[in-house]
Amino acid sequence: MREGTALQKEAMDMLKKTSRTFYIPITFLEPKLKKAVASAYLCMRAIDEIEDHEALGSKEKQALLRETSKMLKTEFDAEEYRQLVEPYKDILPEVSLRLGDWLTICPTDLVDKVKESTSEMAEGMAKWVEKNWQVKTKEDLDEYTYYVAGLVGVMLSDLWKWNADIDTDRELAIAYGRGLQAVNILRNKDEDSERGVQFFPEGWTREDMFHYAEGNLARADEYIKSINRKSIVLFCKLPLALAHKTLKALKSGKEKMTRAEVEATVEEVQAEV
Repeated sequence: MREGTALQKEAMDMLKKTSRTFYIPITFLEPKLKKAVASAYLCMRAIDEIEDHEALGSKEKQALLRETSKMLKTEFDAEEYRQLVEPYKDILPEVSLRLGDWLTICPTDLVDKVKESTSEMAEGMAKWVEKNWQVKTKEDLDEYTYYVAGLVGVMLSDLWKWNADIDTDRELAIAYGRGLQAVNILRNKDEDSERGVQFFPEGWTREDMFHYAEGNLARADEYIKSINRKSIVLFCKLPLALAHKTLKALKSGKEKMTRAEVEATVEEVQAEV
């Protein structure tokens, strides 16, 4: 029991280190749902770190992501995964090396769902690593943002259904994740360009991407309206409120929100819900 409790604490500590944006809303959830969402987030973060790793070559990333995807489609063998990442243990972050631990903390009746979503994401990421993240059309952008963020929305909706029997629209769930990702693309455009990555479809201006982000965030607002449990609304609303405000800051020429603005937004959302 102590081992399980210790692992859960380590998972929350890892969550805090890897994403303040999601750590805060996850703490609002009830215990079993908190474990499931924390597990899912860390599993997806584990593969995301592989996709983004600067010291790994394209072929290495593709092999790691595709092999991990295959492992997640079966009875996951933590030792087999450890052997897979062993050659990279000195460069991969802890969150990636401990994928097996993050699956362990997931409630047993939800672990297959988390594995399924993470597997699909890993396969999609491998595909875009192979393409060197060169988005050419809006369809490409929709596909990329589905794999790296829309899938998160779909999986969360499955968890809301399991935990609170809440039915949500799948397309709105995808838009929720897609909108958050579009804001990240706008925020990181210069940095992405420096490393040769192109997420803006050919011919698109910054204004076009703002329009894309705003459209998806508007659908994300609709998504939240279908949820009637306070803790889940709070969880969904905080990242969305931060995305709306980040978009506003970017439009006004700022690079990002200040820490004080983030803290004020957290307080505002808690007061509203």
